[in-house]
Amino acid sequence: MHPEPDDPQVSVRMRTAHHRARTALDARPHPGGHEAWGWHGRTLGRPVTAHDGPAWLRLAAAPLDQADSTFWNGSRDAKDTIPNRVPRPCLRTIHDWNEPPWRYRAELYDHVDEHPVTASPILTTDPNPPTSWWTSLRSALGTVATTPTARHTTDQQYLDWAMPKFLSPAVDTRAPSWNTAHGDMHWANLCAPQLTMFDWEGWGLAPTGYDAATLHSYSLLVPDAASRIRREFADVLNTPAGRFAELAVITELLESTTHGDNLPLAEPLRQRAAHLLRDDAAGEIAP
Repeated sequence: MHPEPDDPQVSVRMRTAHHRARTALDARPHPGGHEAWGWHGRTLGRPVTAHDGPAWLRLAAAPLDQADSTFWNGSRDAKDTIPNRVPRPCLRTIHDWNEPPWRYRAELYDHVDEHPVTASPILTTDPNPPTSWWTSLRSALGTVATTPTARHTTDQQYLDWAMPKFLSPAVDTRAPSWNTAHGDMHWANLCAPQLTMFDWEGWGLAPTGYDAATLHSYSLLVPDAASRIRREFADVLNTPAGRFAELAVITELLESTTHGDNLPLAEPLRQRAAHLLRDDAAGEIAP
């Protein structure tokens, strides 16, 4: 989750649109339910009561002149493609409408009893989930990785541009291999102690190990948690492909800091990148 937008007009517009979506889907706000804002107010979710019981209503907004079918249709495509054994809320229905210059999509999901591990993507305390949780996460990401898709979380063209800019002009930008990723694997999108995975809008092909690398990068402020991730996903991260995935994720997060996002991670990300690049130059595997 992210903070409420700084611009009060965005907050009013999104709350008004959320009310319209509830009316269209015959849903009432759940008493005392909290709001969950997305990046820069692009999404707004909150618990509701629908005609068939508790639910979650997520509203997304995008400018009409900015077509991005990958993220816009991510949740719908995940419902149709990702195997049901991957634990996530069931998408019940979708309602679309336009109010120029905006288009809106309301997604009604089954209610989930568990709560996200953290309220924001960056980890600040060790959640220390049980061993069974890690087993479930490895299994789920393994299933996602082998799911065929033509969608892309990131692509080679972006890596060719961004990695030399944010890491080193001499860095090798060629991904050793690709597989399917959730695409936004941080602690605010994960529930514990019972695993549930939220936010499937950006899933698609990415460098192999991308999800483990993302979770690790968002955990750098908590060394014990980062070490646990490296142990749990050693079979992926301690490989050339996994090290490349880390560098790709670090690149994306460093770019985000230039827009004012993820600023507490900036220096730890640079230090981790230097460590990986130094060991790669020496032909060693970075733990």
